[in-house]
Amino acid sequence: MANLARAHHELFRRAPDECFDAFSALHAHCREQRERSADLWQLPKDVVLTHDLTLCAGGDGSELALNDWSFSQLCRMAGVSKETLNRLSLKTASRALQETLPRGDKPLQVLASGGNLARAVHGAAYTRLWNAELLDVVGEFASDFTPPPTATDGVHTGLYCGEQDLFCFLIDPSGWIEIEGQAFAPGLFTWNSEVGRRSLGIQTFWFQKVCRNHLVHDAIEVVDFQRKHTANVREGLNEIRALIDRLLARRDERRDGFARIVERAMRQRLGGHVEEAMKTLRGQGLPPKLVGEALRLAEGRGELTLFAVVDALTQASQKIRYAGDRAALDARIGQLLSLAA
Repeated sequence: MANLARAHHELFRRAPDECFDAFSALHAHCREQRERSADLWQLPKDVVLTHDLTLCAGGDGSELALNDWSFSQLCRMAGVSKETLNRLSLKTASRALQETLPRGDKPLQVLASGGNLARAVHGAAYTRLWNAELLDVVGEFASDFTPPPTATDGVHTGLYCGEQDLFCFLIDPSGWIEIEGQAFAPGLFTWNSEVGRRSLGIQTFWFQKVCRNHLVHDAIEVVDFQRKHTANVREGLNEIRALIDRLLARRDERRDGFARIVERAMRQRLGGHVEEAMKTLRGQGLPPKLVGEALRLAEGRGELTLFAVVDALTQASQKIRYAGDRAALDARIGQLLSLAA
């Protein structure tokens, strides 16, 4: 089993204003961001940098401010050190970029946002995939998934969207099933960037625990997929859709199997009286006092089925003071369902 740290690393690099408390809020933000954005295609000779380092690329004389990411992209295109330009005056840096940017017949695409900001500058080979497009797929196929519990700082939620990229951590809180005597639930990470900061991707998995720093512990069946933002990037959405669908199908298959076990446990008796049931449960690693209390409770209800006894044991275990001891005991109690024939 593996421990997954993607969400943990995201937690420590995200500012509070990049956090969203619900998937719906994140989705709405990404849709709004898409609506406020537009791709401007310009030949390199028509891209002009003003004396105060703003970009004219709309054909109408309007100026777009550069943010750190789009400025870095222009520096890479020009083959000029960003650190060096940051030491120059705006006028000198603008002229240096203007004179060193490559010229050619292939257009540049400038992502303009809000009419006054250049979020990104790319060559013709880059294909943009909007964050909202990815979340459309996730929201449709994983509609019953939710973010994990908020981190220990009370701020970071696992749902992030910033200037450069998106990251979404979701789990299925009702999807717990038993695999080889251990409890697992399905979860996924998915990510994208509208500005070329990272690839499109998803990671699906089954996990046992998420700590309050969003480390995912004891994960199995981990599946990764990534796709670069080239001409076929939207085909990646089909793969993401298929991976989520496969995760849900596996969940439902296992859940149905667990339901069949519970159904058998509801019919299977552990003997005609308490002594016989005690004999059956002997050797299961449970405290005799707890077993006796649970059997008396189940007998008082007139039921000595396997399910009734497991239910009574679970109720009786809640009186144990320490959560660690109680959790270990509950795990052993849950394994009793495997006795169902």
